[in-house]
Amino acid sequence: MRPASNNEIIIPENPVSHFLFSSTRSAWIWLFIRLYVGYAWITAGWKKIHTDTWTGDKAGTAIEGFVKGSLAKAAEGKDVTSWYAWFLENMVLPNAKVFGFLVAYGELLVGLGLILGMLTGIAAFFGGLMNVSFLFAGTISTNPLLFIFATWLVLAWKVAGWYGLDRWALPYLGTPWTRSRSEHFGIR
Repeated sequence: MRPASNNEIIIPENPVSHFLFSSTRSAWIWLFIRLYVGYAWITAGWKKIHTDTWTGDKAGTAIEGFVKGSLAKAAEGKDVTSWYAWFLENMVLPNAKVFGFLVAYGELLVGLGLILGMLTGIAAFFGGLMNVSFLFAGTISTNPLLFIFATWLVLAWKVAGWYGLDRWALPYLGTPWTRSRSEHFGIR
């Protein structure tokens, strides 16, 4: 450990986490994971936006069926906790049409963000949030694996989009902790 100010403790990063989360040499690993997860999201979203029960004339009925199945599990004391059942019953069910659109287009946008490597960490975060929501609702499927990959992609946000649009977008957009784009490029 090196000396630090009174407000921080600086612990050197181990070589493995440095390679995985800070070195562009690991970007090819994240490319494969990003494309796999992105493909899963984009295909799921694409199917939903082209299905009447998600976004068409009968929008919301798919969500209603899903939520009612989850609430039935909760009533039996299986797979769904009481607090999440309350959320499903009082927030999602009355707004099923809105949630149908949010899920369908959210999946599509997460998939696009991951495949293009654009705002990869943000896209992975929202993909993971959807995975957790599905898990809380009692659906297993591929959600645990996709959640793990999404979490890793969030941790690797600095290099996960290196082979993608983030390579150019992040330096241009800056990050919340940089003062300005000009300082990021060394212009004062």
